Amino acid sequence: MTDQTLTREQLSALYRTMLRIRRFEETVADVVENREISTPCHFCIGQEAPPTGVCAALNDDDSIWGAHRSHGHYLAKGGDMRALMAEIFCRSTGCSKGRGGSMHVCAPEVGVMGTVPIVAATIPIAVGAALAEKLRGRSRVSVSFFGDGATEEGHFHESLNLACVNQLPVIFVCENNLYSSHMGIFERRRKDNIPDSGTAHGLPTLSVDGNNIGLVYASAVNAVERARAGDGPTLIEYRTFRWRGHVGPSWDEDVGVKRKDEIREWLERDPIKHCERRLQTLGVEQSEFDGVAADVVAEVQDALKFARQSPKPSASEVLQHVYRAA
Repeated sequence: MTDQTLTREQLSALYRTMLRIRRFEETVADVVENREISTPCHFCIGQEAPPTGVCAALNDDDSIWGAHRSHGHYLAKGGDMRALMAEIFCRSTGCSKGRGGSMHVCAPEVGVMGTVPIVAATIPIAVGAALAEKLRGRSRVSVSFFGDGATEEGHFHESLNLACVNQLPVIFVCENNLYSSHMGIFERRRKDNIPDSGTAHGLPTLSVDGNNIGLVYASAVNAVERARAGDGPTLIEYRTFRWRGHVGPSWDEDVGVKRKDEIREWLERDPIKHCERRLQTLGVEQSEFDGVAADVVAEVQDALKFARQSPKPSASEVLQHVYRAA
């Protein structure tokens, strides 16, 4: 499968999902900038294609595990937008009952099992989920999403090794946006060679243009098929770029020597615009794009209204869902 084999209907669905993520996050960024909310928000604006393409290749009962930059993954997997917006507002109607804020979101009903801001923390959990599925004899797939900084943590390598030794149905998705917090990749490592980590542990590994939704989807479909067939894990590096800062809505143009020039380059490689141009070659008219845009804006505004009107968690619930030893 290549990016040229997608039908108009498939590509249109992927386009809508990416636009939903973009407009949702832009709205949240405005709310953060206006200081209406103060929960730290890490945005994936500019890198919507990896969560969209990978989640489109999964079933509802396949699980995904995320990190601090996971609004897009939640939405792409089918999580309720109203519940996510309410969670970011820390309201009781949120997907984590107002306890998680932006970085601890879940929607088990569609396989979003949890996101954790500790770098690389959910990689071994995704491997554990895949091991459980194999022991149960089921064909469900587990996907771990993480950034390039996570590949420099010990349990990234331990997880790859364990998954490969046991041929587990897990897909490791590295969204390499070239920055770990404020440090560029060559400030942290001698070589830009993340896929070599998979090769060293014996995993099939590939590096893909993470702003080309067709290529993202095609590579994810192949990895999912391998996992379901019992052929084990895959490591995929999606090369992409976050437009906003490590945390918050700013553009961080003053970070590093190269970032200001890099932003200009990556703005030209907008995954949504790339998809839009491909759809135009398939006969999609501007009126259809306008209709999708209007639908998405209405949905986001509805979610925002819902969050603003939702109640805050009750103080009487503070001890609920808290682990403590007897």
